[in-house]
Amino acid sequence: MANHFTDNPALQFELQHPLLERIASLKEQDFSLADAEPEAPFSLADAKDSYARVLATMGAITATTMKANAEGVDIEGPSLDEGRVHYAQGTKHNLLRLQQAGLYGMILPRQYGGLNIPLTVYTMCAEMIGSADPSFCNIWSLQDCAQAIYEFGTEEQKATLLSRVAKGETLSMDLTEPDAGSDLQAAMLRATYDADNDCWRLNGVKRFITNGDANIHLVLARSEEGTTDARGLSLFIYDANDGGVDVRRIEHKLGVHGSPTCELVYNNARATLCGDRKMGLIKYVMSLMNCARLGIAAQSVGLQQAALEEAKNYAAERKQFGKTIAELAPVYQMLGNMQARLDASRTLLYETARYVDLYKALEATSRWRKLEPEERKELKTAARLADCLTPLAKLMNAEFAIQSCYDGLQVHGGSGFMMEYPIQRLMRDARVTNIYEGTSQMQVVAALRYVTNGTYTALHSEWSNKAVAPELLPLQAKATAMGTAYETALAHVKATEDVEYLDFCARALVEMAALTLMAHLLLYNATQNYSLFEHSVQAFILLAESETMRHHTAILSSSPSTLNAYRPSKI
Repeated sequence: MANHFTDNPALQFELQHPLLERIASLKEQDFSLADAEPEAPFSLADAKDSYARVLATMGAITATTMKANAEGVDIEGPSLDEGRVHYAQGTKHNLLRLQQAGLYGMILPRQYGGLNIPLTVYTMCAEMIGSADPSFCNIWSLQDCAQAIYEFGTEEQKATLLSRVAKGETLSMDLTEPDAGSDLQAAMLRATYDADNDCWRLNGVKRFITNGDANIHLVLARSEEGTTDARGLSLFIYDANDGGVDVRRIEHKLGVHGSPTCELVYNNARATLCGDRKMGLIKYVMSLMNCARLGIAAQSVGLQQAALEEAKNYAAERKQFGKTIAELAPVYQMLGNMQARLDASRTLLYETARYVDLYKALEATSRWRKLEPEERKELKTAARLADCLTPLAKLMNAEFAIQSCYDGLQVHGGSGFMMEYPIQRLMRDARVTNIYEGTSQMQVVAALRYVTNGTYTALHSEWSNKAVAPELLPLQAKATAMGTAYETALAHVKATEDVEYLDFCARALVEMAALTLMAHLLLYNATQNYSLFEHSVQAFILLAESETMRHHTAILSSSPSTLNAYRPSKI
């Protein structure tokens, strides 16, 4: 039987990373929880075996049930009846299978019915779902919101809501509004305190809300009357059991049809405050968005995996000029590049996930014991790396997913343009990955401060000095040269002391930083398992070197005056 985990050696490779051992030990309190929690692992080996079994269960469901349902879900989609959303039949089946398997709320502590699974393992599950049905990934991955309730909610909120999530109830993040998309500080949905009932009341409209008719909603709303900026926004929890919210419409989208994207009308809806007032956008939504961006990065890797499999299978069967098209250089070059982008995206995804995992595990540890000085330093480093890597993972993996799905359709030729081939669905589904949860342009903005403060330069230097297999030394030299080209381009831009010119060059600089780092990460993987990554590391560094030097040439050939050709009055 097909299995998206046991059939994928690259995914199994990521489960063996040494840092995951540290994360597991922290999450299980040095494996001391087994006495009080019978389901807790008693050793590192037991924990890793548990993770592998969870992944194998998810791999079986995604490779069979979800993949089989994907086309039907795409055609049927959700429906709207009297303000309520009804999922497609295949989506309902997917939800039921995961509920039966106990794969909801997996990252929650066991006291709330969760599995206490590391975020890295959860991200692997998201990748597998993304490869089976990217639209369902949008529903399942929103259980990230439960982590926000766990971290910032009251004990009563956690006790009331988290066990429901572990049983399979769904969640949504209600952030964007008709006039507040990327600029979330412009959100104006009103929250007023109802003293008679000791609750808050929400009134207004939310738009483009993924899984908008969920059981539990996290809602960004303006709690401070007379404010217009982020300082007036708070985060609230709305329980659909209380009523007061109707779905006005389900958006008719290009792709991810199984995931209902809704416009919601809040009409005096009862809600409770999550965390402190005025911190909704400044603290809580930023945490939510970082988790969501990691989820989209995982979905993007799953899309690349699916597109590659569809393209390889088609190329191996389709014959032209007396041979299969897989034997033709223009085709196998495309397939090789798809594989290289996939492996590079995956290594960046899990490098990011591990650091998010590590700093969250250390933060959780600090709640039950005092951290040692070296652990406080470790927490600070992990948080910084998680913050600087997340926008890179979202940016690069989404852009690579779109490119690989586009290339996969090209391998199919005219057949790919026909609706009966899954590759057209994958291409439609992929197109939103560089838009939602922060556009690629917003990821560049988030990453830019790590360009200017030298964080990426320091990472390149650190990775350039790591030992690699002898046969990989020429490729490491190329990756190091890419880092030097990045530094030269950055120095050229900074020397102008022109902020607008820096913004103009930002996308190129961030991509150069990301490509160089991905090259080094892939070199690490190839050093650990040469046979598995030999071809990908060669192909990716060839691609990355070419793209890096293109950006380098463009930046060094430009100056602040170049902007004149692009100003609105000139276009």
